[in-house]
Amino acid sequence: MATIEVKTNNNRKKKMILGIVVLFILCTIGLLIYLYPFASSEKESFVDKEYSILLNGKIQDQAMVEGKNIYIPIKVVENGIDDSIFAEKQSVIITTNRKVIQIPINKETYFINQKPFHAPQPIIKNMNNRLFIDLKTLTTIYPIQAKVTKHKKIVWIEKNNSTYYNGKVIDKKIKKPYLKLRTAPDLQSPYVSVVKKGENIRIEKQKEDFYFIRTKEGIGGYIKKNYIDKYKQVRIATKTRPEKKLNLQMNVPIHLTWEAVYTKNPDPANLPTMPGVNVVSPTWFELKNNHGDVTNLASVDYVKWAKKNGYHVWALFSNSFDPELTKVALSNYETRTKIINQLRSYMKTYQLDGLNIDIENVNPKDGPLITQFVREAAVYLHNDHKYVSMDITFVADGNWSEFYEREKLSSVVDYMIVMAYDEHWGGAPTAGSVASLPWVESNLKQLLNEVPNEKLILGVPFFTRLWKEEMKDGKPSVSSKALSMDQANAWMKERKLTATEDADSGQNYVEYTDAKTNAVYKMWLEDKLSLNKRANLAANYKLAGIASWSRYFADKSAWLALQSSLSAFKNK
Repeated sequence: MATIEVKTNNNRKKKMILGIVVLFILCTIGLLIYLYPFASSEKESFVDKEYSILLNGKIQDQAMVEGKNIYIPIKVVENGIDDSIFAEKQSVIITTNRKVIQIPINKETYFINQKPFHAPQPIIKNMNNRLFIDLKTLTTIYPIQAKVTKHKKIVWIEKNNSTYYNGKVIDKKIKKPYLKLRTAPDLQSPYVSVVKKGENIRIEKQKEDFYFIRTKEGIGGYIKKNYIDKYKQVRIATKTRPEKKLNLQMNVPIHLTWEAVYTKNPDPANLPTMPGVNVVSPTWFELKNNHGDVTNLASVDYVKWAKKNGYHVWALFSNSFDPELTKVALSNYETRTKIINQLRSYMKTYQLDGLNIDIENVNPKDGPLITQFVREAAVYLHNDHKYVSMDITFVADGNWSEFYEREKLSSVVDYMIVMAYDEHWGGAPTAGSVASLPWVESNLKQLLNEVPNEKLILGVPFFTRLWKEEMKDGKPSVSSKALSMDQANAWMKERKLTATEDADSGQNYVEYTDAKTNAVYKMWLEDKLSLNKRANLAANYKLAGIASWSRYFADKSAWLALQSSLSAFKNK
């Protein structure tokens, strides 16, 4: 009987322990359900200082306040509003589509397109060796709006045409963790603020099942989207609107040919007819010295001849291909303006239609100086209703290519002309084509990643190089000289040679061995075959046209060969 009682007691104890365990598990589960989603309670500060700048959805820096004036760091403008803003030692230059604005540092007088204006206080200030710009002035230059939030004192800058959705926190029972604005789209991330039920907010983006919202105070963070009512989209329209771009475009495929003028102009009476050509670019203007003087070889008679034959005249301006001269002359606003004013004056005097800018051989670190010069020149020239084109090379290393900021430049000028030649230059160690077709096409593909095809003109050579390979003092020697198309044909005719097509270069090729000297001569020809292929290449990639260097090297067949480019372009 006692044994039965002991077993019964043991069973009761086991049941009691099991019940306690079950009850503990149920309580734990209930507690976990109640506490779910285990949201982080770690809080981060959205802003640490008053007058922090909110731009492009991020806190960028801190503004400086002087009385009623708020100043924004120039670096914030450069990184978030206008990467073309240009700071020099004495002033800051802002270029818009229609204006060049020079603002001297710590002075009340500033200049718009060289005309002086007066401000009640300096627009640009040097504060603790940092440059700042007045916020009110900034909103009159750029299509932006700005306000300072009431409590947090955040300087909130927004751009024209930026969009968001109006929204509202739902007015229902919500656990507090769900009302916290998180730094990332998950509940385990720290929070920066807590919104209230029924609070009006704006929705800026969505990520997974979270919205990124922003309060009226400018504080932003992630919140579960099912706790937000989403309303209509809002598009910001600022008081200052973007200025209309004045880029000019010809409504026909371009065939420009350069007229190489070194000391004097050709006699117009001796100039040939050039079927298909619609723009001529004589090399008339050149940077003379670091004071910004420009040499002028322009000819009234040449312009009259060009106009009579229906050609636009885009005179060429070069930097003398001198890197140090270029650096010094373009390093300050005053000298750049002097150069531009001379060019504008010449263009008005000779009634020119455009300017072709040919800047070459520049130290890579000075590339921004070139971009700024072109940027400023384009404003004035476009205001004068003149075309602006610029010559560039294919992408490569070194002074002759690396300095070009091609993407920035192409956004400023009307046309970019790529000088697609000198694959093998005059002093090259090995003989080869001036511009083989595969070399041109592969480089063209790379360039089109930076320059829009509708703005790009393919430069083609009319010259070829006659290469000579020989032994000198027991060592192999390679030399060359440039020949015009007529000269190349005469050289072959004299030796009774016939060129054959070379598949690798896409050109006709000729080779000759001198029986007396054992010297080997090689030429990759520019002729009807190669020029037709180049024109078709430009048409296939839907480029803006063709430019040829230079008129002097061409024979009659060159113009007829490239004239086909016009029909090829129309059929693409």
